[in-house]
Amino acid sequence: MISMAEKKDLIAKFGKNPTDTGSTEVQIAILTTRINNLKSHFEKHIHDYHSNRGLMKMIGQRRRLLKYFHNKNRDEYGKLIKELGLRK
Repeated sequence: MISMAEKKDLIAKFGKNPTDTGSTEVQIAILTTRINNLKSHFEKHIHDYHSNRGLMKMIGQRRRLLKYFHNKNRDEYGKLIKELGLRK
């Protein structure tokens, strides 16, 4: 779970304006934060398969958004993945 303060920080950093929650960059940043926060949960609860399914859905959604953003704007895509610390 991500707090409202964290979400506002992400929107301020990646959004075009303070109320921009729908842009691709903001959605990717929020999903990445949620995915990273789940790592500690799965270290404690190894056999939580129901939450693991939700994690896989979030990863798939982020992958689709990244693919869309890569096709739309390659320069910004490179900056975004460097800032978020993603592999590609």
